[in-house]
Amino acid sequence: MRHGRLYWVAVHSAGIALGVMFLLPLVFVVLTAFMPDDQALTADLWPRRWQWANFAAVFAKAPMLTYLANSLLYSVLATAFMLVSSVPVAYALAKLRWRGRGAAFVLVIAAMMLPPQVTAVPLYIVWTRFDLTGTVWPLILPYLFGDAFSIFLLRQFFLTIPTSYVDAARVDGCSELGALLRVVVPMARPGIAAAAMFCFLYTWNDFFGPLLYAGENPRWWTLSVGLASFRGTHYVEWNLTMAATALVVLPVVVLFLFAQRAFVRGITFTGIKG
Repeated sequence: MRHGRLYWVAVHSAGIALGVMFLLPLVFVVLTAFMPDDQALTADLWPRRWQWANFAAVFAKAPMLTYLANSLLYSVLATAFMLVSSVPVAYALAKLRWRGRGAAFVLVIAAMMLPPQVTAVPLYIVWTRFDLTGTVWPLILPYLFGDAFSIFLLRQFFLTIPTSYVDAARVDGCSELGALLRVVVPMARPGIAAAAMFCFLYTWNDFFGPLLYAGENPRWWTLSVGLASFRGTHYVEWNLTMAATALVVLPVVVLFLFAQRAFVRGITFTGIKG
């Protein structure tokens, strides 16, 4: 049994080293979040006393619940809109035969390679004319028109589903929408979960977009912008800064722990793995 454990450690040594490398910063943030102010960022890495009041102080000194509500509004609606708009497009690119399908897929790839900073100014002018600047709605509404990376990811997963299932549904009288909803979507749940998690994580961590559109209106700040403001205000109180950072990271960690199996499976079958 001992030799078996040593063999397992030897085989997975690279993965264990990478895991420790990625976990150490998170452990440092959590431990510092519980430290007193005079101990933070000192050589003493273990809290002398666990100061739970740091988290209460974060909520007392900043409207973190407002930031949390704005981040949830942004991430949840953007993810839902992305799925509603991107799944049919990916299905059309993967399972339907129509003239111009290859050119449309090339346009999707080109949209993926286009940096968001290139379109920031013209889009800002457009949303200003609709009087939506100062909120996060200019970041949410574009997902109703699809997301290039999500379309690419979902298309790659849909290609792994045998077309014979779709053909059988058509023979049984299903429309294309029925075949999509009753056959393809249930079989593509891992890929859809992976695309949804990518979109959620991107919008949750997005800093440039909320700062651009809602930077002048603190009522619409998300957690990323609020955390940056909190760090600038309390930059000498590192225990409070780390407590705020831990609060921002916690929902993402919990989401990944619950959805990691579907996420890994979705990435594995899309053909974009490592």
